[in-house]
Amino acid sequence: MKNLDLNLLPQLQVLLELRNVSRAADRLQLSQPATSAALSRLRRHFDDELLVRNGRTHDLTPFATSLVPLIDEAILHVQRATRVRSGFDAATSERGFVIAASDYAAALIVGPLRGILKEEASHITVDVVPTSGLQGTMAEYTKIDLLVGPTGYRMQGDSKQLFRDNFVAVADVNNEILQSPRLSLHDLVAVPHAVGYFGEGISTPADKLFESRGLRRQVAAVVAGFLSLPLLVEGTDLLALVPRMLAIKAQRGANIAVLEFSEKLEASLIEAMYWHPSLTEDPANTWLRSVVQRACSRLHEHFPPTECPVLVSGDTENEDALWPNTEQPIDGLDGP
Repeated sequence: MKNLDLNLLPQLQVLLELRNVSRAADRLQLSQPATSAALSRLRRHFDDELLVRNGRTHDLTPFATSLVPLIDEAILHVQRATRVRSGFDAATSERGFVIAASDYAAALIVGPLRGILKEEASHITVDVVPTSGLQGTMAEYTKIDLLVGPTGYRMQGDSKQLFRDNFVAVADVNNEILQSPRLSLHDLVAVPHAVGYFGEGISTPADKLFESRGLRRQVAAVVAGFLSLPLLVEGTDLLALVPRMLAIKAQRGANIAVLEFSEKLEASLIEAMYWHPSLTEDPANTWLRSVVQRACSRLHEHFPPTECPVLVSGDTENEDALWPNTEQPIDGLDGP
């Protein structure tokens, strides 16, 4: 970029993302006049307004819209170039990493992850940030080193599967539905449910379990994510479907019961890690991925199989589907 100060690239990226000078100044930790001056210089260089006022907000010009992926990619490569070393030694490195993960994934992996860091890389920091607001696009890898999320939702980048979990139902230990040792999906839709919300039009495997059979639940409470659902049903008549390992973790400190589904109704959730393809051979990112994978391989130690008192089948007359499910410990999966 002839005649353009490359120090303006981070400011351009933030301005294009936030479309607001004041908010961009706060993010960049600059004064508003300095950020306004940077925008003026960028407008002169590109001979384009970049941001145009639309009422109380600003819109990107068509040219600015075309710049967004180019600037994001440029920033990513600059960051990678500045981090290059002749080698990466986790034992001595003071590197900081950022992993984006859902509340559910974070609740499971942070414990074993911290254990590995304490043993092998005590000077390295790993910040775990929420995935709320992220779309899993390539541009977002300028802000994170790794993303942990479910498969099947068109996340971009290279990926490797980490672990599998199955959905179970959770209810307060005094919920009347627990009086029957044999339940069907029709029994479940007869009671009020608490559900997790993940964005407009996004269905979880648990949602699809009911949808595929044309059953509609009575939704009495909606929360963001899975994490608070087990505590939400405690002391109420509500039922919620959550990943099994999260339910077992919550059961240790809450008066809730776990209802297992028969194999014929198994709704699986597969979590994977995603990263920018340019970081596939990067020694530091390779090490980070190996640590996350090892942390996930330890999950079966923290959440061993348990026999649930109530089993849910598709048909209460199908005796074969009503016996306890003796699933094997969960190990890390081999990725694609």
